[in-house]
Amino acid sequence: MDTLDYATEAELFDYSSTAELFSGKSRKLRRQPLGYRRFARVADALRFAMEDLPPEALLGSYLEIEEQRFDSHGMRRLYESAAYPLARRAAGPSR
Repeated sequence: MDTLDYATEAELFDYSSTAELFSGKSRKLRRQPLGYRRFARVADALRFAMEDLPPEALLGSYLEIEEQRFDSHGMRRLYESAAYPLARRAAGPSR
């Protein structure tokens, strides 16, 4: 059985594909969850998910790209990959 090397997969990933972000429900969030949002590029969807969503909302969220789903861990791997094409927001104080 072949094992999947996620580092290699992230390096070969097409960040320019369209993506759909589905946010999960969180009991910790007082406002309505995001629900569904479509992005023209995966890179933009990952930036939004990693930099703008509250961490509680990210836990139940997933990204769908060409019928392939990525949970919060998969999204983080793609975002932290050296192949990620956008500049990342500098780490600052936590929310």
